[in-house]
Amino acid sequence: MTLPASQTPAMKPPIHIDVKTSSQAYQIHVGEGIVDQLDQLLKDSGGTQQIFAISSPPIWKLHSSTFTNVLGKTKPLLMPDGEQAKTMQTIERLHEALIKGKADRGATVVSIGGGVVGDVAGFAAATYLRGVRLVHVPTTLLAQVDSSIGGKVGVNHALGKNLIGAFHQPIVVVTDPQFLETLPRREFRAGMYEVVKYAVIASRKLFERVNHDLSAIFDREPSVLVPVIAESCRIKAAIVSKDEREGDLRRTLNFGHTVGHAIEAASQYRRFRHGEAVAYGMLAAANIAKSRGLFPSADYSLLAELIAKLGPLPSVNDLTINQLNNAIRLDKKVFEGRLHMVLPTKMGNTMIVDDVTDLEIQAGLKVIGIHS
Repeated sequence: MTLPASQTPAMKPPIHIDVKTSSQAYQIHVGEGIVDQLDQLLKDSGGTQQIFAISSPPIWKLHSSTFTNVLGKTKPLLMPDGEQAKTMQTIERLHEALIKGKADRGATVVSIGGGVVGDVAGFAAATYLRGVRLVHVPTTLLAQVDSSIGGKVGVNHALGKNLIGAFHQPIVVVTDPQFLETLPRREFRAGMYEVVKYAVIASRKLFERVNHDLSAIFDREPSVLVPVIAESCRIKAAIVSKDEREGDLRRTLNFGHTVGHAIEAASQYRRFRHGEAVAYGMLAAANIAKSRGLFPSADYSLLAELIAKLGPLPSVNDLTINQLNNAIRLDKKVFEGRLHMVLPTKMGNTMIVDDVTDLEIQAGLKVIGIHS
């Protein structure tokens, strides 16, 4: 038997993870070289009638040759790179390109890029003709373990992150760690903070694995990296399958995001990678939980030490408590006037509370270096 190029004897078979939501059932395919099977995976999921790839110039410059078997000579729709591109203006330009390209209800939007490209392309797919098919090919670690799964798509507003959006599930997610070979170390590190988030909310075993294998993970050894990516995907898939639209359980995925989103908004989305802001947010939330007696001091120390081992975080010294308080109160996690916040109770478990006081938030912010 002749093995396909993506499954040479040196490579392990891909891992297939089911996501079963009320609106769409699909699979996440994780494996070294799995992108070589994109054409077949699109056919298997019914997404080959009209393909419109959306990417960004840096990603396309690095990886365009990978997609010739799917796109041929068809040019992708390229959008600006970076968090500043998550705007309604970008969506309007993509809609215009889809209209000019005569995309119909049978069209499939293929997102090729990191979390920003996925969020924006997904929102364009969700809103064009009231919804067309969406496929994610995530090329950053953060997108592979987090944003490509679960159907959250959208753009930012000047007053807050992801305030304009929708739920629009993909028909397939194709996750290949080979894309990570060209990922800058800072971007890779930003994705690892999201992996740590999954470990804290759902798996002490994953936390211990990351802590133990950190050197090999940063060397991007597939034999070590693929299981970490797959476990993170399994955790998110299990959560969104039970709670597609963030009714309760899915809110646990927001651990670290209350303060993290506020940091991003207060700095106008220019200084921090999303994962970096979440790292600060996790420390702030964990400190609040520790102060309440919910989170053991030993676990807090383990979390703080691992975040420190992952690498340096950009300074937050010039941000103020007042700036972050304003951003937090505008966050989409405020429901009926009450802020819902995810607090860890032990490594691998969390709870959601709606009674965190301003004083507690201020104390948490001071711990991470933000003062009045």
